[in-house]
Amino acid sequence: MRDYADNVPKPLVTIGGRPILWHLMKYYAHWGHRDFILCLGHRSDSIKEYFLNYNEALTNDFVLERGERRLDLLQMDVSTWTITFVETGVESPIGERLRQVQPYLAGEEMFLANYTDGLTNLNLPTMVDRLEKSGAIASFLSVRPNLSYHFVTSTAEGGVVTGLEDVETQDLRVNGGFFVFRSAIFDHLKQGEDLVVEPFQRLIAKRALLAHRYDGFWTAMDTFKDRQRLEDLISKGDPPWALWNAPKR
Repeated sequence: MRDYADNVPKPLVTIGGRPILWHLMKYYAHWGHRDFILCLGHRSDSIKEYFLNYNEALTNDFVLERGERRLDLLQMDVSTWTITFVETGVESPIGERLRQVQPYLAGEEMFLANYTDGLTNLNLPTMVDRLEKSGAIASFLSVRPNLSYHFVTSTAEGGVVTGLEDVETQDLRVNGGFFVFRSAIFDHLKQGEDLVVEPFQRLIAKRALLAHRYDGFWTAMDTFKDRQRLEDLISKGDPPWALWNAPKR
């Protein structure tokens, strides 16, 4: 990603001056979820340092009296969160990272998980409630890809084009990286596995995996272009994922 060195983990790539990880944690905290487990790998020290050196006054309104002798925060974010930092291996696939943090989820019937590389304004309780009322074990956010490409169909011989369709006109969906799990997911995770390859195939065979379709705002941040689009939304004010900025009713 342009302007970022290889040693900067993607969760710390900033938009609006704050890491995408911060934006995601603010999103979850908005819905009342303030206990976090960070499954750390590449440059985990950078993520730890970010939170260890976090200054609430730089991200919240405050009143300063008598110089620095008295500082009254008008809001707080990280100070109200509980964050567990777990080293899960630099090369570990996602399923293995989840498997390693199982001890920290003891007693939880359900929990949420995220790839930390996308943003949405999804009403999260609706997704949680749907899984809770079903007999399924897992649910993922099913969204349209944020791509500006055309799908091509052509003859096998000769390559004569028979169709050219904009991706936005097709009902093609991808895994949006937001998950809701029952604790039973751990019965389907084996050591060293990825999440969507082997474990999800087992759930599909049991008809225990839900795709939560959503056509509202969602975007991934995989490239410099993606990041710039998010920056543009912030510069215009009221970015769609920043639900915590909505006026209190």
